[in-house]
Amino acid sequence: MTDTRQLQHEPALDLIDLDRYPIADLDSGDGAEFLTECQRHMEENGWCNLAGFVRTEALEQLNGEANDLLPTAEVLHVKRNIYQGAIDPSLPEDDPRRKEFTHTAVQLADDQIPAATRLKQLYHSEILTDFVRRVQKKDQLYHCADEFQALNVVALHPESWHAWHYDTTECTVTLLLQAAETGGDFTFLPNSRNDDGEDREAVDRLLAGDMSHAQTFSRGAGAFTLFRGGYSLHGVTKVEGSQSRISAIMTYDEKPNRVIEDEINIRIYGKRVENILANRKAAANA
Repeated sequence: MTDTRQLQHEPALDLIDLDRYPIADLDSGDGAEFLTECQRHMEENGWCNLAGFVRTEALEQLNGEANDLLPTAEVLHVKRNIYQGAIDPSLPEDDPRRKEFTHTAVQLADDQIPAATRLKQLYHSEILTDFVRRVQKKDQLYHCADEFQALNVVALHPESWHAWHYDTTECTVTLLLQAAETGGDFTFLPNSRNDDGEDREAVDRLLAGDMSHAQTFSRGAGAFTLFRGGYSLHGVTKVEGSQSRISAIMTYDEKPNRVIEDEINIRIYGKRVENILANRKAAANA
C-alpha cells in the first residue's frame, strides 16, 4: 500500500489509483517496474493507455466538475487541415493535404477552468508531470504556459467527431472523463510521419477513406493516455447514442514559458478568444 502521509503536499494524487499505478515512487520496486513497462510500450507503439487511472469516486467528481462547467463553453466549429496550419500552395489542387476538415465540439479553454477545481489541481500536480516526463524520457517538461491551451475540456456531443489531424505538440496527454454510449473511438495511423518525413502513401489512403491500416484501442472513462499525436495522424469517430464523450486534454512543453501564436488560438477557440486578444491590444495601445 502507498504511504499517503508522504503525499500530503500533493493532495490531487488522492484522485489516482496509486496502488495500481504507483507514480509517486518511480525509482524503486513496483514503481520502477511500472515506469519501465510504460516506457517500453510508448517506444514500441507510440502510446501508453492506463485504464482506471482515476479512482471511481474521483472520476465522478472530475466528470461532475466538467459537466457543471460545460454549459458556459462555446460550441466551436473548427476547420483545419491535417497539419493545423496554412495550406502549402505548392501542393496540387487535388492533393488530399489541401483538404480542410471541420469538426464541432463544446470546448473549455484553460482560462475557463477555475484553479480550485480538482481537475486543474490534478493537471498541476508536479508528481504527475514528472511521470509524464519520464514515460517520454524527456530531460525536462513543463506545464504549458499558454493561457488558453494548457488544460482543456472537450465534449463531443452525439453526431460529433474529431477530424483527422496531427497535434502541434509531440505527445498528447488525455484523461477520458465520460465515454460515449457507442462510437467516439480514438483512431490513428501509427507513426505516419517522423522527423525525416511522412508516409504519404499511407496518409493518402486514409484520407481517401481506407481505414484498413488505422488502429484503435479501447478506452473507458477514467483512462489516462499518453500518445505521440505529433507523429501519428488521428481522430475520433462519430459519437452515437445519447451521451457525450468528454475528455480533459493536458498540454506540456519541453520549454518553459512558451505560448501559442494568437492566430492559432483564434483559429482553435473562435470569437471569444479573438475578442480577448483584440481588447488586450486596444488597451495596450490606448
